[in-house]
Amino acid sequence: MKKIIYLILLILMPFLLHSQTDGARMSSINASIARMCDSVNVWWRSPASVSDSIRQLKAPSYPEIVYEKRIANLDGLTTIKLEYNDVVLKYIKAYGISNRPKMQKVIARSAYYFPIFEEYFAKYGLPLELKYLAAVESSLDPNAISKSGAVGLWQFLKPTADVMGLKVTTYIDERRDVRKATDAACRYLKYLYETFGDWQLALVAYNGGQGTVKNAIERSGGKTNHWDLLPFFTEQMKNYVGAFIAMEYLMQYHAEHNLFPGKDYIEYMKTDTLHVSGPMHLKNVSQTIGVDYETVKALNPEYILAYIPNDGENHVLTLPFDKTNVFIAHQSEVVNVPVQVTDSIIATEELPATIKRDKEVIHKVVAGDNLFRISMKYKCSINEIKKWNNMAEDHVIHVGDEIKIYLE
Repeated sequence: MKKIIYLILLILMPFLLHSQTDGARMSSINASIARMCDSVNVWWRSPASVSDSIRQLKAPSYPEIVYEKRIANLDGLTTIKLEYNDVVLKYIKAYGISNRPKMQKVIARSAYYFPIFEEYFAKYGLPLELKYLAAVESSLDPNAISKSGAVGLWQFLKPTADVMGLKVTTYIDERRDVRKATDAACRYLKYLYETFGDWQLALVAYNGGQGTVKNAIERSGGKTNHWDLLPFFTEQMKNYVGAFIAMEYLMQYHAEHNLFPGKDYIEYMKTDTLHVSGPMHLKNVSQTIGVDYETVKALNPEYILAYIPNDGENHVLTLPFDKTNVFIAHQSEVVNVPVQVTDSIIATEELPATIKRDKEVIHKVVAGDNLFRISMKYKCSINEIKKWNNMAEDHVIHVGDEIKIYLE
């Protein structure tokens, strides 16, 4: 189709440009060609750059041949096999139509997370397009918790986190730490690819486990094509690669689907990191540097109680880049204090043991809930939940139970 348009342009160009100056001619040619180009090579086009015919549609849809052609274009840019089929179309509609607000949040969050992901993928020699896997797993929410208890951007279960060297304590959950969790995800994905020699199988193994994929290959009689193995996968695994392809497609062609980030998002280049030691409460950090408390917490989700403990280790603190000097200046004023806090803001406010929780909410237990998952959701401990609800040590919760929770 594009070849035909180019031929028409070449035939009509002398007539169109007859009365124009050389500069105007070049501008006209460039504009004509630009209008034929998709946004695949342009990140975060503004809504104003999209044609009126698209902008007037809330959720544009296209003939299947358009999706097929665009995904074929993307396939040529990566070593991960990308192809169009009914599963991919289902998720293009699910992400691009049914869940548009969530998709716009993913686009916004990518401004912060994708540059970090790409840094680690490059370090391990992995395809940069694997960044879209985190968007499928967690919608780029470091605080995401699955029904099975998987946590963070890359959705690690506790046993997997232990194997990958990610610390999970009362105060720190490194599954929520973008750098440490991404490094672990890189090591795991590299291992899965070396095991199967195929990125689609590595992706589905990330979701369903390498044992399940190996069993599927054996039961199929030795087939190694992902799509041929679908009858031997679980329902979730059957959709996983299709969801990944659809996510990459929509992130690349977001403008064609009238999907744009909201105004409130954090850009990676506008943040900086410092090494600090505790004790330190993020509320104190917020007050000292003059940044909203929720923003400071959002930049440091690994501190699940908004508190950096005094455990003898250095910890990473992420701040807006223009506030790091404020933090450092405050540090230089801290002199006559115990050694363990000379490199941190003094935790003058409540420490975790005495954080004021005076806002009561009721959590209604749903299928898949357990006390661990509930404690992670509300950033409290299991013991606190039991104390607030007079639960015995061996208490078992049931669907429909109402559990009292106290928030900060």
